[in-house]
Amino acid sequence: MPPLRDKFTIHSKAVVCQDVELKGDITIGSGTVIHPKATIFAIAGPIVIGTNCIVEEGAVIVNRRREVMRIGDDNLFEIGCRVECPSVGNCNTVGTRARVHHTLRMSHYCSVSAGCLVVPTEDDILDSYTVVYAGENGLCERRKWSGNGKMQETDLRRKHAEYLRDMLPKFNRLRRGEGA
Repeated sequence: MPPLRDKFTIHSKAVVCQDVELKGDITIGSGTVIHPKATIFAIAGPIVIGTNCIVEEGAVIVNRRREVMRIGDDNLFEIGCRVECPSVGNCNTVGTRARVHHTLRMSHYCSVSAGCLVVPTEDDILDSYTVVYAGENGLCERRKWSGNGKMQETDLRRKHAEYLRDMLPKFNRLRRGEGA
């Protein structure tokens, strides 16, 4: 299969800094903020990022599968994380320097804590409200979250995105929705 042609569709209300590395067929939804030095590679199949997501500096999002990688709304990808999930639901957080393998699919309201490495040996799904954290033995463990405070979390994330949409353009050049 020939490599995908670079094609970027960036919503007019998205904020994508100029020095973001984009390769392949990528669609970025309204209100999404992508910090400088982030990397998004659609190697085998396209990547579709929903609305109001935040991709912080040094974060890497890669699609190695032929299927479309769908990232829902209101997700937060923190500094230096690496995500290769074929699907990410809504309102998820991937912590600083966390890594999520392409054999995992994330539902909604999941959280992968900083530094965790999630590499299932076969295809797996993180059910909604699952928290992955570093246990006492140094291995990543899972537990369920009750969902208490999810509206406060969502409101805080939206205010964070609003602040970034206001501040990043003041200090960074922005990229527009044309392919290279």
